[in-house]
Amino acid sequence: MATKVRNATSQKKVVRFKRKLRIRSRLEGSAERPRLSVFRSNQHIYAQLIDDVKGRTLVAASTAEEEFKGDAGANIEGAKGVGSLVAKRAIAKNITQVVFDRSGYLYHGRIKALADAARETGLKF
Repeated sequence: MATKVRNATSQKKVVRFKRKLRIRSRLEGSAERPRLSVFRSNQHIYAQLIDDVKGRTLVAASTAEEEFKGDAGANIEGAKGVGSLVAKRAIAKNITQVVFDRSGYLYHGRIKALADAARETGLKF
């Protein structure tokens, strides 16, 4: 029984990784229009703006930061907070347009909440 569970989990990861590679083959961030990459774990959600040409992270935000201690973790409210925070930090660096990279996750729930909050705060994608 335990073998089936482990295989199902690893199969899920393989499917997400293949989806991620398909998405990344079409996306590339630049200094003018960086890539907004999202990662979600069971406890936190992370977002960062990446310039793929130079290989640098320009802006980052996550629920693991001090601002989110005790308030929100890996839930929709936390995702909204991270989306608006990463957008505020990007606008402070004069970045208004981004390319959204959902990293193989379905555009639903926490990923959608983060993207909507970033749009409402002022990012265009």
